[in-house]
Amino acid sequence: MTVPLVAIEERSIRRRGQLFVALAALAWSSAGVLQRELSVGTTTQLAGRALFACVALAGFVAVSNRGRTIVAFRSMGTAGFAVAICTAIASGSFIVALNHATVANVLFLQAAAPIAAALLAWIALDESITGRALVAMGVALLGVALMVGGPGSGGVLGVGASLVMTLAFAATIVITRHRREVSMAPAICLSQFLVVVAVAPFTHPGTVTAHDLTFLVLLGVGQVGLGLAFLTVGARLIPAAEVALITLLEIVLGPLWVWIVLGERPALIAHRRRRRGHPRRGAPDDAERANSGHPQPGACALTPRRVRAALPD
Repeated sequence: MTVPLVAIEERSIRRRGQLFVALAALAWSSAGVLQRELSVGTTTQLAGRALFACVALAGFVAVSNRGRTIVAFRSMGTAGFAVAICTAIASGSFIVALNHATVANVLFLQAAAPIAAALLAWIALDESITGRALVAMGVALLGVALMVGGPGSGGVLGVGASLVMTLAFAATIVITRHRREVSMAPAICLSQFLVVVAVAPFTHPGTVTAHDLTFLVLLGVGQVGLGLAFLTVGARLIPAAEVALITLLEIVLGPLWVWIVLGERPALIAHRRRRRGHPRRGAPDDAERANSGHPQPGACALTPRRVRAALPD
């Protein structure tokens, strides 16, 4: 009876880990829609998002450790500090990439995370890679190759920031899995504090409106705070390659939300339609796109609200 009970417990733990990682991906997928509503500069976006994420995660650490917040931060050790650095790099690169490429391109490049995480785990932790995972990684790699080669990829800055984000995120997954006996929530909180410290001198708080503040809170607390809190729990329960594969849900949902809400189509789809000679009926030209909220390749999106702000009174 012992073996079946152990097997049932292992399946329960694995499913719980899968659920938490899926919830993290769901929270992260809201980034594109929320970020497109901001009218402030990149550094101000970074600092505001990280500030509210830091506050939310600090609350999560305090609650989960029953008020022993200082002890929790001290116990994270060298591995926790490494996670903080990697997550800070990933968070900063993500916002930079969103400001210089479409949401779809950024997220499709992030699909390389399963490959990077699996390879790092194989080298560092000697974790095996299943055949199913290899097939999924191959599909992800094909999608990455198509998106990088497609128009509107964001150029060197957009693609470069996306790749840095992917590698840093993969390293975070592997370290969290390696030290799964240690809660990485304090490290994730510290990562957001590091982002605030790094970009604070370059921000412009006076440009933040009430509308911007609302969406910065949503980004920090909901998209980053909840997402990373779910990840720190789930990544300790399942293999690194599986974590990265489940987070591909963000790759599917992120472009879908901005397509539905803002009409921002993946550049590859738009390119294929143009090549076939069937442009979308009433498709705007470049000038109209600039005034309709559809982002130009390699540029920060212009939402209708940004256009109104730029017009004279």
